[in-house]
Amino acid sequence: MSGDLSLKVEAERRRGRGAVSNASGRFEPVREEIQDGWEIEEARNAFRTFVEEERPRSVISRNTSPDLNFDRSINPYRGCEHGCIYCFARPTHAYLGYSPGLDFETRLVARPKAAEVLDQELRRKAYSVAPMAIGTNTDPYQPIERQYRVMRRVLKVLRDFRHPVAIVTKGTLIERDIDILSEMARDGLVHVGLSITTLDNETSRKMEPRVPRPARRLETMRRLAAAGIPVRVMIAPVVPALTDHELEGILEASREAGATAASWIMLRLPREVSPLFREWLEEHYPDRASRVMARVQEMHGGQDYDAQWGKRMRGEGFYAEIIAQRFEVARKRFGLAKVLPDLRTDLFEAPLAQGDQLALF
Repeated sequence: MSGDLSLKVEAERRRGRGAVSNASGRFEPVREEIQDGWEIEEARNAFRTFVEEERPRSVISRNTSPDLNFDRSINPYRGCEHGCIYCFARPTHAYLGYSPGLDFETRLVARPKAAEVLDQELRRKAYSVAPMAIGTNTDPYQPIERQYRVMRRVLKVLRDFRHPVAIVTKGTLIERDIDILSEMARDGLVHVGLSITTLDNETSRKMEPRVPRPARRLETMRRLAAAGIPVRVMIAPVVPALTDHELEGILEASREAGATAASWIMLRLPREVSPLFREWLEEHYPDRASRVMARVQEMHGGQDYDAQWGKRMRGEGFYAEIIAQRFEVARKRFGLAKVLPDLRTDLFEAPLAQGDQLALF
C-alpha cells in the first residue's frame, strides 16, 4: 500500500464513519504505510474518537462573504463526529495538520473555555451587537457535546447578554437546551435551522452515519416548535440524482412538524471534499456515481466546484434552475416562508460581572 495517496481504509476499521480514506492534508507530509518486510498479517485498530482541548484567545470569527447573511459566528468544536461525507468544512481540518478524511470525524478539538472567552469579548466597549451564527462550520450538537457541554455554556452567556443567535444543527441534543432557547425565543433572540438531507434511513446512514435518523430530527423540530422556538428546515445539501427527488417530501414533512421557513443549498465539493465524495460514491452508489458527478459538473462549468460568490451555494444552468423552481413552488404550496423574522438586537446589555456592584443611584 506504500505510495497510495488515497490511504483507503478497510471497511471494518471505519464502520460507522463517512469517509472511505484518510489522505494527507494540504499542510502535512504525505502519509504512507510502510511494509516492514515481514509478510505477517497484523490486526489494525478501528478509528476511535479522540478529543483535544483548546483555549482560544477569541471565539468570535468574522466573515465578509456576500453569500452569507451573518458577519460573525462561533465554533465550539473543530471537526465533527457526525461524519457527513458532503461536509464542506472538511478542508478546514487540514489547517490543524490533520486529514479532511477520517481524521475530520475522529480527531476532534473542543473549546471548554469558549463561554468564558465569549463573555470577555461581549464586554468590550468596541463590541457592536448583531446576530451570532453557531453551527455554520461544524455541528455544535455533535455527540461530544453531551460530555463537554460547551454549547450549553455558550448559550447561557448569550442569554445573559440578551444577544441574538441563529443556530444550525442536525443534532437532536438541542432538545436538552429548550429551557434556554424558549426563554430567548420569547424575546425574539433565537432561530434554529434544522438540516434534513433525506427522509430515507438507508441513504442517511451511508451519507451522514452518526447523525440522528431523519424521523428523529423531525420529532426534534416538533419539540422546538411546540416550545415556541422558530424553526427553519434546511435542505442542505441537495445531492443530484441521489436525494433531489425528495425535495417536496422533505418540505411537506417539515411543515407538518412545525417548521415555518425553508431554505436549500446545492451539494458543494470544495478542495478535498471532491475526491472524498467521489470515493464514497464509488463504494456506496457505483451504479449512479457518474450520473451524480455529471450533474455536479454541469452546474460548475465542467468542474467539480466553482467557488465564485453567488454560484457556489446553488450552481448554475438548467438543472440548478429546475431545482430552484421546484423548491419555490413547493415552499409556497406548503406555506413556508423564505426566512424567519429578524432577530432583535435592541435588548443587548452586559450583565453584572462577578464582583461588580449595583449602582446606588
